[in-house]
Amino acid sequence: MIKEFQRLPLFGKPTFEKAILKPPFRIIGDFPDEACFIYIVRGDTILYGPQEKVATKSGEGIVMQCGTYLNEYVKEEGVEHAEAIAVHLYPDVLRMLYDKELPGFLDEVENVEPIPFRQYRATQLMATYVESLQFYFDNPSLVSDELLKLKLKELVLLLARTDQADAIKLLIRGLFNRRELDLREVVENNIFNPLSVEELAAICHLSLSSFKRQFAAHYDCPPARYIRRRRLEKAASLLRSTEMRISDVAYDCCFQDLAHFSKTFLREYGAAPSQYREEHRDGRS
Repeated sequence: MIKEFQRLPLFGKPTFEKAILKPPFRIIGDFPDEACFIYIVRGDTILYGPQEKVATKSGEGIVMQCGTYLNEYVKEEGVEHAEAIAVHLYPDVLRMLYDKELPGFLDEVENVEPIPFRQYRATQLMATYVESLQFYFDNPSLVSDELLKLKLKELVLLLARTDQADAIKLLIRGLFNRRELDLREVVENNIFNPLSVEELAAICHLSLSSFKRQFAAHYDCPPARYIRRRRLEKAASLLRSTEMRISDVAYDCCFQDLAHFSKTFLREYGAAPSQYREEHRDGRS
């Protein structure tokens, strides 16, 4: 649940944003024509993208290329609310800021390839920068376009000085070369992540009906059935080859409810998970 939301626009675009949320909470971020910098002020998150996922903690940031992502704010003991600050990077705004030319350090980057996002640990400079943004969120009457333009330029320079500087320079240089998504690649990269069919469709930047139609064309099977079968196959493999607790096997295979996992496994394999493990441990088929 979003408890508080603030926005500071630049050139009429929602550029600087702050959100306070009550975890657990999931939100889809759709950036079709922009990139985005997110700094986690407080709380833990897991970001799911087309090719990978990344866990981010307080004091860490992510730079995301244009695309669609799911951000899960995880419930953490002792933390009632999560807080994040986002800065949106629009192609036309950056061109106006740099008078149609990117900064010199970006012109030096060659062989630009689109990459989905890059995580980094915040430096003291970045932490101070975020604190300065907090001041403007608390005092919006002091904000002007000229001030926000300076803050946006400052962010680009600071990102070039992080522990992931080379990768971030590459990412910024290729920010707006949107990568054509391959549905199979997105599905296979996320099949063992706890995402619903609706969330997979969103990451593919497709409506649910279009996703189901394209999925059936690729796999000759509805997505829910295929995903369930693959997760059960992984569960069966873990039961045969490890001593993991059945509850941990269920969780590792994206079944949040143990009773539902046991019932689904029984229907697929004709044996409860514990029985299946005993039979295969003894070498029986």
